[in-house]
Amino acid sequence: MFKKIILGTASMLALFSLAACGQSSASNDTNKDVRTLTDAQDHKVEIPQKPKRIIASYLEDYLVALDEKPVAQWTVGEGKIQHYLQAELKGVPTINYDLPYEDVLKFEPDLLLIGSNGTLEGGKYKEYEKIAPTYVVKNGENVTWRDQLEDIGKVFDKEDQAKKVEKDYDQLVDQTKKEYKDKIDGKSAVVLWVTNNSAFMVADNRSSGQLLYHELGFEVPQLTKDISKKATADFSQVSLESLSQLDADYIFLVNSDTGAAMFKDPLWSNIPAVKNNHLFEFDNQSSWLYNGPIAYTKMVENIRDVLK
Repeated sequence: MFKKIILGTASMLALFSLAACGQSSASNDTNKDVRTLTDAQDHKVEIPQKPKRIIASYLEDYLVALDEKPVAQWTVGEGKIQHYLQAELKGVPTINYDLPYEDVLKFEPDLLLIGSNGTLEGGKYKEYEKIAPTYVVKNGENVTWRDQLEDIGKVFDKEDQAKKVEKDYDQLVDQTKKEYKDKIDGKSAVVLWVTNNSAFMVADNRSSGQLLYHELGFEVPQLTKDISKKATADFSQVSLESLSQLDADYIFLVNSDTGAAMFKDPLWSNIPAVKNNHLFEFDNQSSWLYNGPIAYTKMVENIRDVLK
């Protein structure tokens, strides 16, 4: 009898011990599955260790660069997507750029990355965080694509991969500067975007302007300097009369309006770069209107192709 009591007590102790171990193990697993990070708006966000259903509207470039695939991709209106990413995002359904609550809910995300403070106006953060952990990525006028890539790399615990992406890009830029030295040194260039029969020019320190002037080392034409002083966005509208005085050696044109009347105007035809066949045209499916490591890499590749 005594022996049975001892055995029974030992069995119960063993069960309690296993249960306690199980709880401890579960607790440790839970801790391992979540990391707490502070985002750009000082929210403490519990990030899943390996999120599987990510929505990161207009940040898809960074996700693809880090080998992550979103459950939905950015769009503005019908069919307006980031075409240059579609080899990796083929078949991924779209979600409108302003992330309507009901649409977000429908995709059942386990992580939301927000790339602009403006997206959260009107108390939207509280709505989104009820659906999934919501992390606001570094953003703003002085935030570069590198800053955003590193921040997103931190979210996915892929800081080393983010640094490798930057290093590969820098090597491509350095290689291009050396190989195309005679076509870059002392040469000026501009990026124009034509849409709805209107022309827009990139500022000297934004988007592709940053690439042309600060990374590759093209000269900045006077007209670009002038519009950059007042620029409040990547591209600023510029009149055809002003463009007729443009003294750039090269024009990189993003053409979203191939039938624009301005192309038939003598003022356009007489722009020196146009007359000298130094007008290099890209369609609206190219990466020139976007930001991110893949967008910039494709821009450099485009420049290499046309300057061969």
